[in-house]
Amino acid sequence: MTIFSRIIAGEIPCYKLAENDKFLAFLDIFPAAFGHTLVVPKIEVDRLFDLPDDYLDGLLTFSKPLANAIRKAFPCDRINIITIGFEVPHAHVHLVPMNGMGDADILTSKLKLSPEKLKEVQERILAAL
Repeated sequence: MTIFSRIIAGEIPCYKLAENDKFLAFLDIFPAAFGHTLVVPKIEVDRLFDLPDDYLDGLLTFSKPLANAIRKAFPCDRINIITIGFEVPHAHVHLVPMNGMGDADILTSKLKLSPEKLKEVQERILAAL
């Protein structure tokens, strides 16, 4: 069972932003930028393109209002979707606020946020949803 499956099952707490029957969205606790969010399907599949078609189709639709809310809460040029997928063997996408290509390095440019700051980020996005 991956860490994401454990988060989905409620075994590990998260800073939840949205949820439906197929997806869960929560803050990355080691974000590259304020608002950096993970969108995770509720089925444990390692590779994104191995997901069933209804999950692939639904991923962008589920992510769209989140991306809009993140952009309102943390003004930026755009919210990009980054799919790396090696760090956790559970398909997922990163919604990352970006102002340029230099912001794409989400693996080494990590912010260290306190639980209080993460809660504040969560509240700002939820207020914008």
